[in-house]
Amino acid sequence: MPEGARQMIEDYDDPSDQRSLSLDDTSSTDESPDKTRLSLEMLNDAIPYIDQRFPTHDAAYEFYSEFARRCGFSIRRHRTEGKDGVGKGLTRRYFVCHRAGNTPIKTSTDGKPQRNRKSSRCGCTAFMRISKTTDLGAPEWRVTGFANHHNHELLEPNQVRFLPAYRTISDSDKNQIFMFNKSRISVQQMMRLLELEKCVEPGYLPFTEKDVRNLLQSFKKVDQEEEGIGLLRMCKNIKDKDPNFRFEYTIDTNNRLENIAWSYASSVQSYERFGDAVVFDTTHRLTAFDMPLGIWVGINNYGLPCFFSCVLLREESLRSFSWALKAFLKFMKGKAPQTILTDQNLCLKEAIAMEMPNSKHALCIWLIAARFLSWFHAVLGECYNEWKAQFYRLYNLESAEDFELGWRDMVNSFGLHNNTHIANLFALRSLWALPYLRTHFFAGMTTTALSKSINAFIQRFLSAQTRLAHFVEQVAAAVDFKDQAGEQQTMQQNLQNISLKTGAPMESHAASVLTPFAFNKLQEQLILAAHYALFPLEDGFLVRHHTKLEGGRKVYWASREGIISCSCHHFEFSGILCRHTLRVLSTGNCFQIPDRYLPLRWRRVNTSPAKLLQSIPSEHPERVQLLQIMVSTLVTESSKSKERLEIATEQISILLSQIRECPIPGQFTRDISSNNRNF
Repeated sequence: MPEGARQMIEDYDDPSDQRSLSLDDTSSTDESPDKTRLSLEMLNDAIPYIDQRFPTHDAAYEFYSEFARRCGFSIRRHRTEGKDGVGKGLTRRYFVCHRAGNTPIKTSTDGKPQRNRKSSRCGCTAFMRISKTTDLGAPEWRVTGFANHHNHELLEPNQVRFLPAYRTISDSDKNQIFMFNKSRISVQQMMRLLELEKCVEPGYLPFTEKDVRNLLQSFKKVDQEEEGIGLLRMCKNIKDKDPNFRFEYTIDTNNRLENIAWSYASSVQSYERFGDAVVFDTTHRLTAFDMPLGIWVGINNYGLPCFFSCVLLREESLRSFSWALKAFLKFMKGKAPQTILTDQNLCLKEAIAMEMPNSKHALCIWLIAARFLSWFHAVLGECYNEWKAQFYRLYNLESAEDFELGWRDMVNSFGLHNNTHIANLFALRSLWALPYLRTHFFAGMTTTALSKSINAFIQRFLSAQTRLAHFVEQVAAAVDFKDQAGEQQTMQQNLQNISLKTGAPMESHAASVLTPFAFNKLQEQLILAAHYALFPLEDGFLVRHHTKLEGGRKVYWASREGIISCSCHHFEFSGILCRHTLRVLSTGNCFQIPDRYLPLRWRRVNTSPAKLLQSIPSEHPERVQLLQIMVSTLVTESSKSKERLEIATEQISILLSQIRECPIPGQFTRDISSNNRNF
């Protein structure tokens, strides 16, 4: 590492950056952006400006952090203001330069000399202030103050990456480092191996040797046996307070924690409604405890990730995965998912075949694609991007025959005949390539947008842990945060004005039934349907794009029975009718989409009131039904004007806060499973 970079790391590795010091109010005035260190090529929308809006304060932080990185500094969260009313929460946040404030000098109280480490703080006044607003009905965060004046030198692009805020070790890199450490490989050798694997020049990893040494040191501080005992105590304490909390565990012959899985009452309820398609992500590891972590997630009717369960395992073996699947089924009352997406793991594949034989098992394409860089970049060189584009073209084909012919051509074009990864991918093609999966329902989780959303959701569980017992609390906090954020995003979707673009009666009918997320998907197909021509066949129709002379999709329609299907299998795959079937329905004077093709899982209310009452344990079902009627009336009346929406949003927020503070009396007590032992 260059000497200048090493010196810079020493200067900026300031432990005081974890604390927030007060910022002089004189620096909080609204100011225009300073041109300091801004590239002439930087787009205007990449620079913070007054009245810029963000959906969440986290989105604002990420935007400002990226701006800071380009300019040559980093930021930290600073002062928060608000909580001036029940349910209102934060109303203002400050983000400041990492060199803002001044670190006070420690004074000795007992005559002993104090170690005053060099601090990077120098009273810099650069900041961005955001304030919460509900001007448009839905809560937003607006930039109300911004200054980019720095009283210190900003870093060059090749130096800014050494700032602590930008030095991160990913979970996959932590796993690699942990395995290297078990093999007694030196830190210098670890760095070199990782550089070679990622095809980066020496010194250009997003972390330094010092970061690796600190990580390895944290491994040594963990007493795994004591941590396991603490985790079990934590779960039992939660169970005592909430009988609906569920957990299962096993212990080994030495009376040590081996495997543990848990789920929450709200997660079980979500699974009952949205457990048809799930992701079981086992690619992460709690590295400090050397335990593989598995997280079960799905997608709700608003296209938002929902948490189902969590499991920690001693090892990745057939026995461990089989136990994890059995525990999950026990939590979910024996109901297995229709489809399950996982990583490429042979033991897990075999366990699913044993424990969930009726579930369609597939591999997450985004977990496969995450390895492409290390698998193929060094092999393909400048042709890597061209190959990746060709791969995704094949991945999205509809015909298995076309896929296999195209794969053969791709292998020949790029000379990959002897590549082991290519051979393995082709051998497992029926588990990941869409031509082989389109007849199964995946709730859209194979798309790039939803895969990113799911991955971001999972990352909330994976911040550094100091105690294993705290991980259960951390997961609970992340789930609770996501549930509240989901409620807010759901409300925002429902408050949006839906724009009808085709004028077709089917469109307005679908808009009244489906959630905005699902309706947008259907609306895309309705718009495209107008570009297709219809040709009658003996047992249906041939639907072909108007610019094509050959090909097309075959649509079967039994109008009396209300049954329609297409050879593209779009409905089976996503739960949304395709353009081909919509073209046939519109030509056949069908003014409403048949009820069976508006699935309950995509509707605004995805269960009937009678079924909902059955699923809610209540001693007062009549009151619950009355509450449902009142809520429905509230939405109808509130949507008639902006003023009504503002009043409703504010009052509901207050009411939800009050309700959450009310204790839930235990309705029943379940015996903890027979394998529980005293610790």
